[in-house]
Amino acid sequence: MSLHNYWYIATTETAVRKKPQAVCLFGRNYVVFAAENGKIAAMLDCCPHRNVPLSGGKTVNGRLVCPYHGWQFNGDGKLAHIPATPSCCPNVCIPTAHCVVQDGYVWLCIGNPVAEKPLSFPHLGEQGWTTFRMKKLFHAPVAQCLENFLDCPHAVYVHTGWFRSPTRKSTTVKLRWLADGAEAEYLNEPREKSVVWNMLQDSNSQMRHTDRFIAPNTSQVNYIFSDKKHYIITSSCTPISDTETEVHTVISFKYGRLNPLIRLFFEPLSHIIIGQDVAMLKRQHDNIQRFGGKARFYTSQADVLLPAIEAWRKALDENSPPPPAGHEEERELYL
Repeated sequence: MSLHNYWYIATTETAVRKKPQAVCLFGRNYVVFAAENGKIAAMLDCCPHRNVPLSGGKTVNGRLVCPYHGWQFNGDGKLAHIPATPSCCPNVCIPTAHCVVQDGYVWLCIGNPVAEKPLSFPHLGEQGWTTFRMKKLFHAPVAQCLENFLDCPHAVYVHTGWFRSPTRKSTTVKLRWLADGAEAEYLNEPREKSVVWNMLQDSNSQMRHTDRFIAPNTSQVNYIFSDKKHYIITSSCTPISDTETEVHTVISFKYGRLNPLIRLFFEPLSHIIIGQDVAMLKRQHDNIQRFGGKARFYTSQADVLLPAIEAWRKALDENSPPPPAGHEEERELYL
């Protein structure tokens, strides 16, 4: 499956340097650990000797040590040492996954990587920018998480007063299909009755707001203001299973000398807002299970980016050509 050929965040580099980490990707369990020469390695989280999880062990001189009998494995998955016997089993080897460290995260690819490295988070570490990170577990598949992050109408109801409130004002949306996904740009977007707009920017400034889906598992929400303020929210979705997604979100913003003060307000507010999304998608998941476990969705014109998300992910999953770039259209929404 081609979705396996992309990079997904497994854990943080800091956590792996401290001890082996148990992670799950596409329903498969892996252990990620600090291997030889400072490298990070990943292999199936199962000792071939007695099938205990290797993530419960430790690392010694770049080798992963099983907590049951002390069998030691190199970063390439090969058995290196059996403490209880002078000989070894040279043919014993655990399946591994591709592993790379970038932006403070450890990324895994369990197939054949289509790119040498993952997509970088914008403005991370750049001068004048402040960044904070979040990690949340969603009881929803990747496509539903991406739709939620890139869906404006839901914010009027789920985040009432915090991020949006119903105004019933007309908004023009420009939809563009791109070579790596799709983008929606919102024009004349209402900004009344919102804690975010009241606290984070001057309501008299002009705003350019774009929501972008980058196949197969990334969303970007980008706000640029005429007074040179700017913030961008990037979420990378890791498919743990068919119904669970771990979402790593990086929020970077530029407000000049106010950056430290803005963070004191912006970071806890972001946790509140994304927590509301977690709760809503959990309610959605539970109700789908209550009605037999199969989602039955009706899609309207207000679901701007969902068709692109579903088309791209279906094409990659089936190893077929992705949707062509170049299509553009305008829609009218009321927010």
